[in-house]
Amino acid sequence: MGFLLDWLHFCCSSRRKIYYLPRRYKFMSRIDKQISRFRRWLPKKPMRLDKETLPDLEDSDCYTAPFSQQRIHHFIIHNKDTFFNNATRSRIVHHILQRIKYEEGKNKIGLNRLLTNGSYEAAFPLHEGSYRSKNSIKTHGAVNHRHLLYECWASWGVWYKYQPLDLVRRYFGEKIGLYFAWLGWYTGMLFPAAFIGLFVFLYGVTTLDHCQVSKEVCQATDIIMCPVCDKYCPFMRLSDSCVYAKVTHLFDNGATVFFAVFMAVWATVFLEFWKRRRAVIAYDWDLIDWEEEEEEIRPQFEAKYSKKERMNPISGKPEPYQAFTDKCSRLIVSASGIFFMICVVIAAVFGIVIYRVVTVSTFAAFKWALIRNNSQVATTGTAVCINFCIIMLLNVLYEKVALLLTNLEQPRTESEWENSFTLKMFLFQFVNLNSSTFYIAFFLGRFTGHPGAYLRLINRWRLEECHPSGCLIDLCMQMGIIMVLKQTWNNFMELGYPLIQNWWTRRKVRQEHGTERKINFPQWEKDYNLQPMNAYGLFDEYLEMILQFGFTTIFVAAFPLAPLLALLNNIIEIRLDAYKFVTQWRRPLASRAKDIGIWYGILEGIGILSVITNAFVIAITSDFIPRLVYAYKYGPCAGQGEAGQKCMVGYVNASLSVFRISDFENRSEPESDGSEFSGTPLKYCRYRDYRDPPHSLAPYGYTLQFWHVLAARLAFIIVFEHLVFCIKHLISYLIPDLPKDLRDRMRREKYLIQEMMYEAELERLQKERKERKKNGKAHHNEWP
Repeated sequence: MGFLLDWLHFCCSSRRKIYYLPRRYKFMSRIDKQISRFRRWLPKKPMRLDKETLPDLEDSDCYTAPFSQQRIHHFIIHNKDTFFNNATRSRIVHHILQRIKYEEGKNKIGLNRLLTNGSYEAAFPLHEGSYRSKNSIKTHGAVNHRHLLYECWASWGVWYKYQPLDLVRRYFGEKIGLYFAWLGWYTGMLFPAAFIGLFVFLYGVTTLDHCQVSKEVCQATDIIMCPVCDKYCPFMRLSDSCVYAKVTHLFDNGATVFFAVFMAVWATVFLEFWKRRRAVIAYDWDLIDWEEEEEEIRPQFEAKYSKKERMNPISGKPEPYQAFTDKCSRLIVSASGIFFMICVVIAAVFGIVIYRVVTVSTFAAFKWALIRNNSQVATTGTAVCINFCIIMLLNVLYEKVALLLTNLEQPRTESEWENSFTLKMFLFQFVNLNSSTFYIAFFLGRFTGHPGAYLRLINRWRLEECHPSGCLIDLCMQMGIIMVLKQTWNNFMELGYPLIQNWWTRRKVRQEHGTERKINFPQWEKDYNLQPMNAYGLFDEYLEMILQFGFTTIFVAAFPLAPLLALLNNIIEIRLDAYKFVTQWRRPLASRAKDIGIWYGILEGIGILSVITNAFVIAITSDFIPRLVYAYKYGPCAGQGEAGQKCMVGYVNASLSVFRISDFENRSEPESDGSEFSGTPLKYCRYRDYRDPPHSLAPYGYTLQFWHVLAARLAFIIVFEHLVFCIKHLISYLIPDLPKDLRDRMRREKYLIQEMMYEAELERLQKERKERKKNGKAHHNEWP
């Protein structure tokens, strides 16, 4: 009896077709009419899905409502065997198996426990046959939904087509369908960001020959720079960094500020329009108010707190609960674990910093001239590669720690468990991935002191300085290498690893049967030989894209090509994920969800953080503010209100300070005396800073220009942040969460359903009254 009640409860959560009435009401605005006219001039199917190959999955001329056996006469049932689709049937079976008692005992409940103790090896719904067919889908049609998904979604030949989201939802469930809907929306929104970022880069390319700063750097053959490390680093001409100055201009030019503002606004527009898109999908897929009505308690929570019960204020039924003191103690232990793991990440970054300050001297004394002359670039490149290896190694540890801490908290529902686990893993991976980038952006070269009074690490190693062309080149290298390596590694692990594993499994099966021929196994055994979906569902897919979103927005002012790289990766990512789900993975259980969960809040947090970081990157890391101050205050156009390239004449010389070589500390004094430049030992060298010369009243003190630049940087950060946040809030206010036509349709549907239900109940009552009257007359006629 308990199984039947569970089944009926689950059936009630499945919305089914009720009444044949028009559901879609057309509210075509002027914009829609203009778009429809414009589409007539386009090719017929440039990116459209070939809908003639897709079946009519759902009737569009009917309403839906939660199924109830008491009102079964209201529902349209053509065939009771197909009334609930395959995905819903799988959920019903899984719901029962999760809560069945297989042995009398305290915790002898559910299929998950049988899987954990090894009684069963696996449990999964079956695919609907093979994804391949000998016949063409255009001539003979699709064999099954899996074959149709492969041809219209997972095939590389349709990479430019829209995704068949309704078919994905029908086959894999709403949760996976929402992921691919979000991924497709995110990829589509990357097109304008990638175009503007490429424009900023090309603007730097086209204006490179007219850049006065890079010209002065390339022509500065008489300016000798101080060594960037102790002893082994030689003196160098400023003109030797000509290439780096030109590369810096490609990313740090006049369009950088505009692009940073654009990306901050873009992130807000992306999130606001995704809310509208999600609302439409939730309405079409009958997910409105689903979670609040139907979410259930985790079996593990029930087993742990089965002895403690209290009345649910909503349902009025007794349910297990967790005491407040128990919950607080578990949260404190979990928070301590998170803090400890973040400290581990910071320790790893500290190790990378030590590596950088130690190896820069090693590379400066290297035998090969190529490495010796580019010691800083070699140090940065190797440090990034080592950092990437550390990131990948720590990720394995983080997953186990996050799982342990989440289970320790004992979340009440599955969504609470997922949200808790997601937040921990995101914090770990975000700090792990971006900590070195934050160090390079905001700390590298900021606290080194000056020649003759260098600040040192553990009173031994001299802190690393920026390249003579600035610190932005290091930040660009860090972001470019990490982004390319991580996306390449993720793509290999997502597709290459399952392909290799499945090939090896098929090979072992053929060897066990003693034949090299293809064996015709039943469908359950074919699916068993595929790779299972990871235990955390879509977590890895979401995490990869969210971290990429962070790279695309947080430091985009330093690397405007990040949106373009993300776009190219995502075009491949959609088909890789589709191919993996259809061909390489066992069919996952079709789960329901009304949105992307806690990931939306994480995206909003990244959007806010991106405004702050980009403001600091422009103000501190790049040379935008020092150049602006020089142009308006100290350059040849000072006081004239101009800021062209002619106003930048002499900027390089004004941004360098003078140091007397005899003032070097003993451990910092270079081995070379600089006689290779002029034939006589050098007396002075230059370094990047705004300090007084050695013969002034206050040797090596900060100049007035330094304080002007510092004040301008602080003012820029405040103005930039407030301006961008105002624009973001204004956009959020102007863009409603629900489209007007959707809001009207929802109100209309609610009104019609209430009217229909009222009429149906009135009809039923009238029928019962007639029957009672009829029965009453019959009894009256029988009275003697």
